Amino acid sequence: MTEAAFEVAAVLARSGSPSPGPEARQLVAHVLGVDVASLIRIDGVTRAQRAAIDALVERRAAGEPLQHLTGEAHFRYETVAVGPGVFIPRPETEVMVGWALDQLAARPADRRRVVELCAGSGAITASLAHELGGLELHAVELSDAALPYLRHNLAGTGADVVHGDMADALPQLDGQVDLVIVNPPYIPETHRALLPSDVVDHDPGLALFSGPDGLDAIRTVVRVAGRLLRAGGLLATEHDDSHAADVVELVAGAGFEDVSSQYDLTGRPRFVTGVRGADGGRIAP
Repeated sequence: MTEAAFEVAAVLARSGSPSPGPEARQLVAHVLGVDVASLIRIDGVTRAQRAAIDALVERRAAGEPLQHLTGEAHFRYETVAVGPGVFIPRPETEVMVGWALDQLAARPADRRRVVELCAGSGAITASLAHELGGLELHAVELSDAALPYLRHNLAGTGADVVHGDMADALPQLDGQVDLVIVNPPYIPETHRALLPSDVVDHDPGLALFSGPDGLDAIRTVVRVAGRLLRAGGLLATEHDDSHAADVVELVAGAGFEDVSSQYDLTGRPRFVTGVRGADGGRIAP
């Protein structure tokens, strides 16, 4: 690592960064226009490069997310463009995508129509497109600010990007979808003051908060999945780790079968899955 990266790491450590070394290497590599592995071959930086590095370090120390400084986030095997106005994808969601890939791979080629709701950056849809292929993909996003990132990140995948409210999106696909997958907003509004500043000040509130109990969006997800999915179609929805029992009850109460709570990389309950019954199930109130 260059001398600059060592110095940056020390500054970030003093500012409270949870991983000052890796963050320092990413910032320096970003300014130098190289990958992190190439830093070992860098002898030094120019005065202009050092000024650019110092400016980014100052912003990071003030709480701006690293991903906003570099303009990208890593998710599974994807590198997606992110910035102000779009939710930064988290590693916790990667297990849900892995589950979805396994389920889709076991299905016939004509039973692989997928809708991602609350698509944000499109990291989920991009992963599905690149890791499996042969899918018909639709990504729905309400936010005007997130839409350019979604379109950029899904360019070349063949995915259909839909700008609109998930509540009434894609009526032409009612009863014809094989998987609805979503990482919706699920934080209770009352928890706003409890979140770290780099989350609440920089991730869009539309992607974070969902009513007094945090379940408003998931209630909508269950209703939308009920109309979109064909019999035997799958629902996978992420949730707060304190909401597992509530989400299982919501999904099962809407008539889904084989409803299960699934766990993330840390062993916490993170998403719920269910199968739309042959009778179509009930639409949740």
